[in-house]
Amino acid sequence: MACPLSSMVYICWIPRVTPLEDMDQVQLDHVKIGDEKYVTKKSLLSHLRTYNMYYEGESLQLRHREDEGELIVEGLLNVFWGLRRPIRLQMQDDQEQIRSPPSPLTLSPLDKAGLSRKERLKHTAPAIRAIKAAEMTTEDSTDGQGESTHILRTCSDLGGRRQVAKRRIRRHRCSINGHFYNHKTAVFTPAYGTVTNVRVNSSMTTAQVLRVLLKKFKIENSPDEFTLYLIYTSGERVQLKSSDHPLAVRIMEGPCEQISKLFLMDTDQVEEVTHDVAQYIKFEMPVLQSFITKLKEEEDREVEKLKNRFRYMRCMIERHMQTRQPPTACV
Repeated sequence: MACPLSSMVYICWIPRVTPLEDMDQVQLDHVKIGDEKYVTKKSLLSHLRTYNMYYEGESLQLRHREDEGELIVEGLLNVFWGLRRPIRLQMQDDQEQIRSPPSPLTLSPLDKAGLSRKERLKHTAPAIRAIKAAEMTTEDSTDGQGESTHILRTCSDLGGRRQVAKRRIRRHRCSINGHFYNHKTAVFTPAYGTVTNVRVNSSMTTAQVLRVLLKKFKIENSPDEFTLYLIYTSGERVQLKSSDHPLAVRIMEGPCEQISKLFLMDTDQVEEVTHDVAQYIKFEMPVLQSFITKLKEEEDREVEKLKNRFRYMRCMIERHMQTRQPPTACV
């Protein structure tokens, strides 16, 4: 007797998924870290916990949130200066407004007389005010012999305006490792290997991070002149593409900067170094020369083996051709 189940057919309906729906599902379950490169949310959150444990109690800890199903991580990202060419700082802050010329109605009698600035200074005595010793700077508190001067000092409004302008510049600008803008050093090169940081999020690409970094320090250079490299202690250098997400890449690489660092470098001054090449970078020159010699000897042996193989094949073909030649007729 035949089994009744043998005549039964089971049909499993599989819903059809379009490419668009498939991409939407990937975006819900994954986080984009580069061009066609994704990691799962679970993996990113696991690396994020490790990252925050490493920087526990420090300002480099990161926060995360979800916006319409998209996981976004934000916080400070360490970037090391690796420039070989000087950068140019802006001569004027964005917040500073251009002062309009005075109205003819507000001109003083000296201005209306058409006198020059030097002549007006001669006719106008500077305003004098007394300040206490506590208000003086450390340079003004002692004279040339190092003796303390506790008498009241006087200063003009002109000097006060200069100090206010200097404080205004320091308040508007972020220093690059203690370097503030001035006309003499507006063009300079940051010390190699010094670190700075910039506030970004995981959805920002490399190009966007570069623009934020240049804007923070009022750098006039174009963002196209710079790029970000992930440099390992082994010597390996990996260039981040403009579509990569530096903060997400940093999280996935791990927080330890003794293993890898993110460097700001000139676009045309640095080349990538693969992992295979990086293994030999730190050897001394005699050791590298011996490696080259060994590789040359191995190359010669492989070439000779290949020549012998083809020589043997050619000999076998010629011998086979001789056996298939028709016999010559007797005359």
